Parts: sequence; structure tokens; C-alpha cells
Amino acid sequence: MGEVHLDGRVLIVRKITVEYRLSGVSEDDKPTVERVLGFHADKCPVARSISPQIEIETTLEYV
Repeated sequence: MGEVHLDGRVLIVRKITVEYRLSGVSEDDKPTVERVLGFHADKCPVARSISPQIEIETTLEYV
């Protein structure tokens, strides 16, 4: 998902939302998953390459 704006006649990506939907995660493992989610963008080469020009948001849903 993302947020795109029109700048003159050019579409500009302003925000990307990464949605994680995880199944089979035990209650004991959820704190670890949430901790890793909190810092993974800082370690991701793509996220580091486009930030801060493009905001990156992550969401998590257990299914």
C-alpha cells in the first residue's frame, strides 16, 4: 500500500505501508516479533535507501 501525490504532472510516492499478516505465532513469540518489527526498517537496505524522502510505515496483524 502507498500514498501517491501529484506534483505537477508527475506522480510522487510519499509513503509506503508494509503490512505483515502472520499466522501460527505463539503467544510466547509475539513479544519477539513485535520487538523485531520495531527496528527492522533501520536494517533494511531498501528502506534505508529511500528514507527519509519516502515515509515507511509497518503494520502487523496476527491471523
